[in-house]
Amino acid sequence: MICRSLLLVILLTPVVAQACPDLSRYLQASAGAAPDWALIGQELEPYFEQCLTSSPYFSLRGAAQLNTGRLPEAIESLERALLLDPDNGAAMVDYAQALLEDGQLFAAIEANRLVLERDDAPDRLLNQIAARERDWGALTRQTSYQIDLVGGYDDNLNGGPDEDLIALTLAGEPILLTLSQNLRAASGPFANLRGLVRHRQLAPGRQHNFLGQLSGRLSEDTASDVLQVNARYSQTAASGERGRQFGAGVNHLAFGGNSLFTGADTRFRWQTQAAGVCRPYVAGALQHQTWHGQELLNGLESKLSFGGDCAVAGRANQRLGMESSVLYNAAQASNRLGGDRAGWQFRAQWQVLAAGGLIAAQLDHTTLADRRGYSQLLADNARRRISRNSVLVQYRRRLGASGADLLINFYHQDQGSSLSLFRTEDTSLEMGLSWRF
Repeated sequence: MICRSLLLVILLTPVVAQACPDLSRYLQASAGAAPDWALIGQELEPYFEQCLTSSPYFSLRGAAQLNTGRLPEAIESLERALLLDPDNGAAMVDYAQALLEDGQLFAAIEANRLVLERDDAPDRLLNQIAARERDWGALTRQTSYQIDLVGGYDDNLNGGPDEDLIALTLAGEPILLTLSQNLRAASGPFANLRGLVRHRQLAPGRQHNFLGQLSGRLSEDTASDVLQVNARYSQTAASGERGRQFGAGVNHLAFGGNSLFTGADTRFRWQTQAAGVCRPYVAGALQHQTWHGQELLNGLESKLSFGGDCAVAGRANQRLGMESSVLYNAAQASNRLGGDRAGWQFRAQWQVLAAGGLIAAQLDHTTLADRRGYSQLLADNARRRISRNSVLVQYRRRLGASGADLLINFYHQDQGSSLSLFRTEDTSLEMGLSWRF
């Protein structure tokens, strides 16, 4: 009976924990010119149980872990230090750095600002924190430039039809006419110069992108020279594996020294939750098309797409994308040749890191049909149907330490039509250099 009472007394007697030791020598060591963080962290570990309620302890422990590459442990220790004492300035300084290294840029900037707002921080530290805020703020704005200079050969510079003879229907009788030499397919060498500027601005939960492009193609056939200007803005918002993108842009094309086409468009893309190795999406676009000098061709084209971007099973260096779209082009003028037209499009994209560089291929098939007869003069007012196939293969490889990339592009297009005037074929090969800075 006495033994049982003694045992109960022992079990019910509260255990008095040892106090957290004096950490001043570790604080002095950490403030030195070149602290041995590995040693400081090693010597702090035995005091863990004694310092469970010490904010300075977890601040020092987190700093040691941060400076020895143990990022997850550092974040945990520094968060605990701030929970115990939200006014622990040293912990907040290191916590901001840890958040940045963890990829949480905006959380890091916010934590850094909390330090700047303190009135008890020494001037030297405030200057360092202010410089850090400027540097981190610059990470939210990135501008890059690209210049491509390539040359090659194209067997149809002007997009001329395959046939030299065009069958017209006059008074119900077919008549063959020879195309003017200026309208026939022209082949020859060419040079392409392209300049791009990209600007990206990050904000909490979203990203703003701006793109400007100016490109030109020169050849011996000056009537086929091309000048193109592009400007585009897009905004991307992500939530977990899902993402939304909205954008708008304008595109202007001059051909042979004359304005040919201007398109203004808006588009969206909604990335759904990943399904296995694929990321399915739904996309749409609306473009107003203006043909200068040929106002009857003006129209409003809409596009609705369903697709997916997939990692090739077992091959981390390869990706495959597929997209199917429905198209509808509404005529702006009631007397446009062929009226409205509708169709569909299929696109497949593949890219792989191989042969010391990036190989990308894109295959397109598009089918379009007019709603009514195209012209009384062509095939007795038959409806125009177009089936177009194209393939683009690109190779890009960095050339040592020169800062330039080698570019090789191959392109082929074959367009069939119920009307011979719209049957074309085009093949080009180009090679050159690209600089990004």
